[in-house]
Amino acid sequence: MLVACEFSGIVRDAFAARGHDAWSCDLSPTERPGNHIAGDVLAHLSEGWDLVIAHPPCTDLASAGAAAFARKVANGTQERARQFFMAFINAGAAKIAVENPVGVMSRLYRKPDQIIQPWQFGHPLTKSTCLWLKNLPALVPTNIVAPAYKKNADGTDYRDAGGSRYSEIHYRTGRMSDTERQRERSRTFQGIADAMAAQWGAEISCLKGEGSDHE
Repeated sequence: MLVACEFSGIVRDAFAARGHDAWSCDLSPTERPGNHIAGDVLAHLSEGWDLVIAHPPCTDLASAGAAAFARKVANGTQERARQFFMAFINAGAAKIAVENPVGVMSRLYRKPDQIIQPWQFGHPLTKSTCLWLKNLPALVPTNIVAPAYKKNADGTDYRDAGGSRYSEIHYRTGRMSDTERQRERSRTFQGIADAMAAQWGAEISCLKGEGSDHE
């Protein structure tokens, strides 16, 4: 299986721990040892993968950047991002999952099959993550916990000028540089990676006629 646009190795290693031949691919080197292809992932999509999980860049697609959409449409960056996203949707793998935040792909392509949150998988944080799926079931939550929000010194919820609360990760990363913030927010939460490996790993084992238990 291939994890596209992953430098952290988190999803790759979750599948590898269950006995799968798992690879990550990104322009950046992997942050931890493991099977990794440093290069253009589009050159490797047709290499006979049973499963592709893709995390295409969301900078030009996510609703968080809506204020810049007009400029990005005019200069073509949003269209290039859309084409890159759709390359994974149209990859030749038997099973495909494409991940992105809430954004324009719900309009430019179709609504996602599922929207998940870290707090459904053991992490007390909010971060809406859309999943577009091909021949894969929706992920079943594994450990539902109460989401936590950034607190003021007096214990009340921190709110921005518009009255919105911040999860800890969004508060913390919001104060980073653009590059640091993008890298930090791109990492998959371990609980979600483990759920993918357990649930979707069983799906690709069935393709091989194997048992589904990789414990």
